Parts: sequence; C-alpha cells; structure tokens
Amino acid sequence: MPERKAAARPDSMEQFPLPRATPGASANAALASRKRTQRLTGRPRSSGIRPLPIALLHALRPRQWVKNVLVFAAPAAAGVLFHAGNFARCIVAFVSFVAASSATYLANDVLDREADRLHPVKRRRPIATGEVSPALAWAVSGALLALSLAIAAVLAGWPMVAIVAAYVVITLAYSLGLKRVAVLELACVASGFVLRAVAGGAAIHVPISPWFLLVTSFGALFIVAGKRSSEQVALGDGRADHRATLGEYPPAFLRTVRSVSAAVAVTAYCLWAFDRAGRLTLAERSGHLIWFELSIVPFVLAVLAVELAIERGQGGEPEELALRDRMLQGLGLVWVALLLVGIYS
Repeated sequence: MPERKAAARPDSMEQFPLPRATPGASANAALASRKRTQRLTGRPRSSGIRPLPIALLHALRPRQWVKNVLVFAAPAAAGVLFHAGNFARCIVAFVSFVAASSATYLANDVLDREADRLHPVKRRRPIATGEVSPALAWAVSGALLALSLAIAAVLAGWPMVAIVAAYVVITLAYSLGLKRVAVLELACVASGFVLRAVAGGAAIHVPISPWFLLVTSFGALFIVAGKRSSEQVALGDGRADHRATLGEYPPAFLRTVRSVSAAVAVTAYCLWAFDRAGRLTLAERSGHLIWFELSIVPFVLAVLAVELAIERGQGGEPEELALRDRMLQGLGLVWVALLLVGIYS
C-alpha cells in the first residue's frame, strides 16, 4: 500500500497538542496532560466558559471584600460600635466600599489584562480570559462608582464622599501609572487599607486616634510589602514582566520595609493599649484588669504569623491568608475577645 502522508498541523497545535487517549494510558495521565495544556494555553481550568453573570461576579473579586471589614475597626477601637445605630451605619459604609472597590477592580483588570495573562493566578481573571469584555467592565465599573458615592453621601455627607473619592482617585492613579513607581506604589496600595479604616470613623462621626492611624498605616505597609515579597517568589525571573517594580525591589529591601513597618505598628499598638488603659479610673481598672494590655500578645503573635507566611511565599493574596490560616483566625478571635471584654466589661 502507498504510504499515507500525515496532514500538517497548525503551529498552535504543534505548540500545544491536545491530550489524546493512547493504548495503555491511564485516566490520570490523560487528566494530567489536559491540565498541562490548560496551563500552557492560559485557558481557565473549567472545561467551558462560565455564564456571564458568574464571570462578572468573579470579576468583582468577592473574596477581596473582606478587606472592607476595616470600616468596623475605628468604631470598635473607640468602644462605640454597638451603640444605637452605629453598627447599621458601619454596614452601610461596608457596602459603599464594596461597590467602590469592585469598581476599581474592574478598571484595574481592564488596564492590566495583558500583564495579568503572564501571572500564574491572575491570568484566570474573567477579563484576562475574555469572559467579560472591557466595554461591559467599564460600564459596570461606572455604575458601581456612582452607587458607592450616592451611598456615602446619604450615609455621612461630604466627609464620607471625600474619603470614597480619594480611594477611587488614588486607586485609578495607581492603575494608570503609579504602579510603575517604586516605593510610591507601596504607599498607594497601603492607603486603600487606611482609607477604609478612616471611613468607619467618618460613618459614625467618631474621631480617629493618632495611635489608630499609625497602627493602620504601618500595618497596611507591612501587608503590602509582604505581598510584593511573595509575588517575587511566585513569579521568579519573570516578575518584572508582570509588574515592573518587582524587578526593582531587591528582596532585602522588601524585608527591611516589613521589619520597619511591623516594628512601628507593634510599638504604636502598645502605646495605644497602655494609653487606653491609662484613661480608666482606679475603680474602673479594678473591673477591667489588664484586658487592653493583654491584647498586645495576640496582636504581636499575629504579626509574626503573617511574617512566617510571607517568608513561605504565602502572602501574595492577603485576603486568602485571612480566610484560610486557622492560627491567624484563632489569634484574631482572641484579640477581638480581649478588646470587647476590656471595652464593655
């Protein structure tokens, strides 16, 4: 019989051959081959495209909404969170920041979609995969921004609107260019955490303690520097292709930033705890014991736990760390319990 010529394959097929069953190949081997193909092609893990509403919900990054819990921090530290109406107002402030942050996530993902395709995790974001079009993302982002500002105006007037607007402006400026400026980009990301915390005070018209601002500011800088350290480890030699500043930061520099910011945050927290306890009268202190001072212990241990996670390369997604690290969650619960007992006993 004449020898049959094999049909030529397109280049894309040569580069990323689809897995096919071969005699004796196990199901596990075929599955591993399929996963390898998906990694190489940058396609999502799922076998098909997600429905648009589901993809859009993923683009809003609901797992990152946990960051907005910071709006409860200032009222809780001041001991007025559970006063009449304050908790409900904080919930509304939380919703306002959920809308604002989701709006900026959509804008950022549209602007960064090419760079995100080079990241091992971010390449699965719906805009990077093409499941959500840039036009739709811009439209939803604008609607969420308008909703966020409207909620802020109704909740607390112009002060709250100014805080939300500042958050949006800084975040967009970061996405448009400041993310390429070393050190300054760290401050931009950290400011998002600080503005969330300040918004909680504005929502119920409670003054913000200087110690609270110091703890929040340097704690946020510690988290952001840890995020960059973990990204360097995850991306390796290709880190500068995804984010230019990752190539500018020597690992020792980021370690120094973490050490300095953690030291300032812990020192400021200790000063806040002793200052808060020092305001009590002798009669009050007999009932409060040293609850505020004791809260320093889980706070410091939590900082050390986060540092350990960062050194292990697990700090790239802080919200994932908060949701999955059981020891960190336990320390957080102990810390909150000590504060609540100290405030309300």
